[in-house]
Amino acid sequence: MLRMSKLSTEQVFMSSLRVRYQTIEFGDVDIHLRTLRDNQEFSDDHGEAEALGISSATWPLFGIVWPSGEVLARLMADFDINGKRILEVGCGIALSSHVLNQRDADITATDYHPEAGSFLQENTELNRASDIPYVRTGWADEKTDLGEFDLIIGSDLLYEQEHAELLSEFINQHARAHCEVIIVDPGRGKHARFSRLMVKHGFSHSQSRPINTDEYLERPLPRGQVLRYKR
Repeated sequence: MLRMSKLSTEQVFMSSLRVRYQTIEFGDVDIHLRTLRDNQEFSDDHGEAEALGISSATWPLFGIVWPSGEVLARLMADFDINGKRILEVGCGIALSSHVLNQRDADITATDYHPEAGSFLQENTELNRASDIPYVRTGWADEKTDLGEFDLIIGSDLLYEQEHAELLSEFINQHARAHCEVIIVDPGRGKHARFSRLMVKHGFSHSQSRPINTDEYLERPLPRGQVLRYKR
């Protein structure tokens, strides 16, 4: 059974940790977010992140709205969600999950970072929305309580060499026999191996450039790709 995130909104960070509040518009829908002020923030007083192998340099990455994450969220703003159970992998600040939640989609979010769940819950409350099921899990975890999904989404997931194999196995574990996968990749040069592994798992593969990003991104993704897989 999925654990529904019921994390306290009590401030648990050091007073030196700075956050910001921002609103991102999707047509007539506003998504309000509490994020880290920048990618230099860090707080791991109890060593929880360190125990998970998350360094001070990578600690803040979960708490920022990255361009590829906004591209994915805009794809989800009008994506066909009817009857689909959806999983956001490596959700970070979970912009796409919040967009889908506002559409009453059956969305579940996951991330490895120990603080992603608390930010997810606070932002859900900020948007006065229903709780989003959340599970903290890593791609190397052999067993989870997630189950299987019709649609699996993610953004900027392939930034280490070993991620291609770990992510493809994780997705295969949680994909239904008929499943679609959409990943927005900013162009780090590591998605070719991932695509080959997905094909081995029975998925077809296509990719395209994100469109109209100049309308909402301050910085374009010159090498960005929307990766799509189906089986």
